[in-house]
Amino acid sequence: MTIVLVHGNPETTAVWDPLVDALGRPDVVRLAPPGFGAPVPPGFAGTPQAYRDWLVAELEALGGPVDLVGHDWGGAHVLGVATTRPDLLRSWCTDSIGMFEPGFAWHRLARTWQTPGDGETAVAALTDPDPDRRAAYLVWVGVPPAVAAALAPGCAAVSGDAVLRLYRSAPPSVLADLGRVLPAARRRPGLVLLATADTALGDAASRRRAAARAGAAVGVLPGLGHWWMLEDPRLAADLLRRFWARRDGSARAVPGTPA
Repeated sequence: MTIVLVHGNPETTAVWDPLVDALGRPDVVRLAPPGFGAPVPPGFAGTPQAYRDWLVAELEALGGPVDLVGHDWGGAHVLGVATTRPDLLRSWCTDSIGMFEPGFAWHRLARTWQTPGDGETAVAALTDPDPDRRAAYLVWVGVPPAVAAALAPGCAAVSGDAVLRLYRSAPPSVLADLGRVLPAARRRPGLVLLATADTALGDAASRRRAAARAGAAVGVLPGLGHWWMLEDPRLAADLLRRFWARRDGSARAVPGTPA
């Protein structure tokens, strides 16, 4: 069964390298969303719905159901597929389901990107030609230094325009509206990764509520932050393997993980 990984912002497929090594499997495909390590097609709208349609087309081209895993905005794209095209999936996994819970509020940097003028200044720093300045900017906005050093090289392949289009098309009201269809994701087994130190994607209670609406199991990553796949890839890989080993989506926790 093919595993498909989809990353978010400000990332490229390299963010998955440690997790792929920890999984130790040959059947892993990493997809780069337009503007995040891949070219932006002419006329691409850059909205959550456009990225959902992009991912649907990519999965159709692969053929056969897959185990789909998404991080950050990639996790939102995963949910778009899980709620509309379950025939493309054997299972789905996301860490960003809290975005679709009523009451979700974007983090400070996202609100900056959504603000005309300030957003353009911020993405210019994010995609600065100098990798050291990119890394320094990431640290300045709160990314842990070790993670910033890992992300900074790839930021050169991130489109500032794609960042602005995506965040400006997704205020909390739009996300809450998209979240109304979360129960449709029950048609395939789902896993919500709950990295307990991640403050970017909603609090733990909201993520658990959204997981329940989607009929998903919850896998806890104790003490890990937003970039859990870089912080402890072995722990994440072990949790994913246990989830994939299950044959149904009825449980609310993955065996062997904290409740």
